[in-house]
Amino acid sequence: MKERQNLITNMQDIDKLRNAVQEVHVPLEVFEYIDGGRNPQLYTKDCMEKALTKNEQVNGRIDAYKRFKAMLLVELSHVFPNEMTRYRAVREELS
Repeated sequence: MKERQNLITNMQDIDKLRNAVQEVHVPLEVFEYIDGGRNPQLYTKDCMEKALTKNEQVNGRIDAYKRFKAMLLVELSHVFPNEMTRYRAVREELS
């Protein structure tokens, strides 16, 4: 009997807190983790690992574009020295 009353009291306490968590949005993938018997905290860890991996890929691309730009400017300077001098002068004026 006491266990039943405790259960009812606990359910009432949870119901009182309902308004405090109504605006919380939980990704559906979290529920998939739970349904699969996995710890939902692993979802956050997996998301962070994916974000770090993607960040490394993007940083690699940025570095590749910077190297390409530098190489292109060097080669253009060899082929079109006068035009590149004017280009650099215009770029300096704009900065």
